[in-house]
This record gives sequence, structure tokens and C-alpha cells, in this order.
Amino acid sequence: MKDTAGFQVRFLATILDVIIITVTVGVLSYFLYGVAFQDELRWVEAIEPLYNLLLPVIWGGYTLGKRMTHIHIIKMTGEKITLWSMFLRYIVSGVVYGLTLGVAVIVSAFMVGIREDNRAIHDFIAGTRVVYDT
Repeated sequence: MKDTAGFQVRFLATILDVIIITVTVGVLSYFLYGVAFQDELRWVEAIEPLYNLLLPVIWGGYTLGKRMTHIHIIKMTGEKITLWSMFLRYIVSGVVYGLTLGVAVIVSAFMVGIREDNRAIHDFIAGTRVVYDT
């Protein structure tokens, strides 16, 4: 069985993804509108959900941040993730996190840091885990 990724590496991958998305949106906005960031350009916020939903499905469980930190998402069965599993992982868990006013996010962070299998709430909802590359 592959080693599961802990809190620090998962957090770093998330930070890298946020930086990549922010820079991408800023550059696209600048070239399209002449302004790097503007409140009226809400459409660019669609990049983040598409990035988190589609890229892992297309790229075998990786986002750019996960690729840079040598971790990826797989199903508990060891199979590649599907669009449905990413929908559950990202959208459904996002609703749970929102309904709990962020408390579940904190609980998830502790779960990743404390649990032996390093699984968060969104991993349980989607039947996934994050593992190191082999």
C-alpha cells in the first residue's frame, strides 16, 4: 500500500495551487482587460473550481501543486479518480464545510495531521486518499 500524504505536504500543495491560480487569473485578466485584478471580473473565479475538479481527473489525480510536491489523489480501491469522486470531494464537501461555517475545515486539518491514514472529511465523502508518488 502506498504511503499517505500528511498535513504539511498537502498544505504546501494547496498553497502552491492557490499561487498558480492567482497568478494565472491575474495574467489572463491583464491581457484581456488591461487590469490584473478587478472586482467586476467575477468570471475568472470559475477557473479555481474547474482547476480543482477537472485537472485531477484529466491528469491522474494531480494538480500542479500536488505534482510539485509528489503527491496525488486516488480512490480507496487504488483506482484513478473519476469526475464523480472529484465532484463529491470538492463540491459536496465544500457544502459541508460551508454549512458548518468552516468548523469542518479545522476538523479535517486535524484529521489529516492526527489520523494514521491522513484522511480528511472530503476524503471520506469521496472515498479517496492522497498518497505519495512511487
